[in-house]
Amino acid sequence: MKKLLETACGLLSGAALFAIMALTFFDVGGRKIISQSIPGSLELTELLMVVVIFGALPLVSLRGEHVVFDSLDSMLPAAVRRVQGMLVHSLIGVALIALGYLMFKTGQQFAINGDNTAQLKIDKAPFIYGMGLLSAITGLVHLGLIFFPAPELAEGEGAAL
Repeated sequence: MKKLLETACGLLSGAALFAIMALTFFDVGGRKIISQSIPGSLELTELLMVVVIFGALPLVSLRGEHVVFDSLDSMLPAAVRRVQGMLVHSLIGVALIALGYLMFKTGQQFAINGDNTAQLKIDKAPFIYGMGLLSAITGLVHLGLIFFPAPELAEGEGAAL
């Protein structure tokens, strides 16, 4: 399951990042060479950034690579750090699953209203659904980290995210 998550999210965010790079290259090249930019390139970049960020979020959580404020952790006993980590992962997991649910409901409303982007008229609902799904998956990753901590957390370095 971990390998599937790493592969799927890695390919998703990597492909979106590559698309942003290619879009920017051709957009700037078009402006410089033929004085014509790609119509809607800003909208496409914004939508692809959503895919990059939310696609990478489960991977960042899975690997324990969030920013860690652990200046006082070295003064705490290992058992306290473990309980602290469990509490933090519980809170983050529940919050992200709730956020995923709210995003899914928002996506439903966007689909009902037919909301789309201003210039290219791209439907926004699939992106909102994706954000909700990936937020919920990230929440499940955090709940899993309660029982199976990330390797650097298991070694006692930075028990809280």
